[in-house]
Amino acid sequence: MSIGTQALPLPRWEDATVVVEPPGDEPGAWAGAPSSIVADGDVYLAYRLRLPIGEGRGISNVVARSTDGLTFTVVAEVSKDTFGAESLERPALVRTPEGRWRLYVSAATPGTKHWRVDLLEAATPEGLATATPRTVLAGDDTIGVKDPVLHHDEHGWHLWASVHPLESWDDADRMTTEYATSPDGIHWTWRGTALAGRPGRWDARGVRISSVSVDGDTIVAAYDGRATAGENWEERTGTARGLRLPDGSFGELTAEDGEPVGSPHAPNGLRYLSLVTHDDGRRRIYYEATREDGAHDLRTELAW
Repeated sequence: MSIGTQALPLPRWEDATVVVEPPGDEPGAWAGAPSSIVADGDVYLAYRLRLPIGEGRGISNVVARSTDGLTFTVVAEVSKDTFGAESLERPALVRTPEGRWRLYVSAATPGTKHWRVDLLEAATPEGLATATPRTVLAGDDTIGVKDPVLHHDEHGWHLWASVHPLESWDDADRMTTEYATSPDGIHWTWRGTALAGRPGRWDARGVRISSVSVDGDTIVAAYDGRATAGENWEERTGTARGLRLPDGSFGELTAEDGEPVGSPHAPNGLRYLSLVTHDDGRRRIYYEATREDGAHDLRTELAW
C-alpha cells in the first residue's frame, strides 16, 4: 500500500488572526500550545498560558468556546496548583463517543525534568474546571511524557506523545514521539516510536507531533522540531506521513523533505499546530508563534 497524497495545511502568516495574547510582552511569556475540536457546531480551544522561568512558567490550561473560530469565551480554567505541578504544557481536548469531555494535561514534577499526563473528565466543558485529575501517562525515572495528541476511530484510541530521556539533565530536552493505543483512552499500551529526529537536519535534536489527520489508512501529521538545545521553546513546524497497519494501529511516520515553517520574527518559533474542520467543511489551523518582541501569541488561519 502506498502512502497517500493528502496535504496538511501549514501557516502562511500574512492572513493570521491573533486569538489569544500572551500574559506578558517579553520572551518566555506565551499563549499557545493549542488543542482544537468542533462540537455541536462550535469550536472549542484548549491552550496553555505561560510566564517566564522564575515568574511562574506554565501557569494554567484554559478551555474556550467560539461560534466563528476567532472570538473565544473562556468556559474553564485549571491552574498548575491543581496538579501540584511546577508548570503545565500543552493540553489535549477530546470529546468521547459517549459525549463526555476530557482534558489531558501535561504536568511538570517540581524540581525535576520529569513530566506526566493527567486526565480531567466531565459531562460538560465547564465541568472540567472542578474535575479531579488522575494520572494516565506516568512516565518513570528514565522518561518524561507530555504533549499528547489523540485520535479515536473504529479501532479504538490512538495517542502520540512527546517523550524525553531523563538519564542526563543536559539532554532532557531531547525528544521523540512515541505511539500508544487504548481501548478506553485511559489505560495505554506503548507500541513504539512514531517519529524521531534526523541527524544533520533541522529536526535532529527532537520532534513532537502536534496534530494528526487521518484519511482512511493514511495519516498525515504536523510536528515540531529543533536542531539544537538552543532552539528549545522555539521549534518550527514540518509534516510527516504514514500508514495504518493490518491490526488497525498506525506505524512509524516518515518526515517529509523540505524546510520547516517558522515565524518571520527571530528566533522564528512556530509550533503546536492544531487543525479543525468546521461543519461546513472549512478547515482552520491554530498555532503558537514568536512575536516581534519575543513573546508568543496564539494565532489562527483558515486553511487553503
